[in-house]
Amino acid sequence: MSKQEQNTKMTIGVTGGIGSGKTAVTDFFASKSVTIVDADLAARVVVEPGKPALEAIAKRFGSGIILNGNLDRGQLRTIIFDSVDERLWLEALLHPLIRDQIRLELQQAKSPYAILVSPLMLETDQHELVNRILVVDLPEATQIERAMNRDHMDEDQTRKIIASQMPREKRLEWADDVVENSGTLEQLHQSLEKLHETYLSLV
Repeated sequence: MSKQEQNTKMTIGVTGGIGSGKTAVTDFFASKSVTIVDADLAARVVVEPGKPALEAIAKRFGSGIILNGNLDRGQLRTIIFDSVDERLWLEALLHPLIRDQIRLELQQAKSPYAILVSPLMLETDQHELVNRILVVDLPEATQIERAMNRDHMDEDQTRKIIASQMPREKRLEWADDVVENSGTLEQLHQSLEKLHETYLSLV
């Protein structure tokens, strides 16, 4: 269990590997009027046109990394998953900025509790921003299939992304709560309904 850095509002951290179904989980909580703070969206905010981070990335990788004024995320993803050094450089630049953006959005939450969803919550210090961690889990074979279908990536690239994330077993060790997502959407919602009631009881 993580200790929340700021005890302003109970925050549940939702994480899981690529293709695990984090969006389906957060869509459910959003339907209950729970504030959702998405680390991926925060990551987009900090590299918007005119932001210092975008200028630093262009200086590092060349102006070709900018497409129509915006970051070419597909090209950048290819670069960083082919080079550990470049990935570490990018993380050192962006993670503190993303963390600040997340904290700002959590402070503005109006619901009884808030959700922070992040694929890299446990690989970064973002877990320090939450009270409880909810891991979305499913078998790796299902994870690969769903990620390939959703993102139109080949299996090799999908496996590289999975390999860059925390291993499933270690992720589960961090979990205060686990929702299994290899079944139907209805089954997922039934599990999440129980968790929602639990979280409300803890506020």
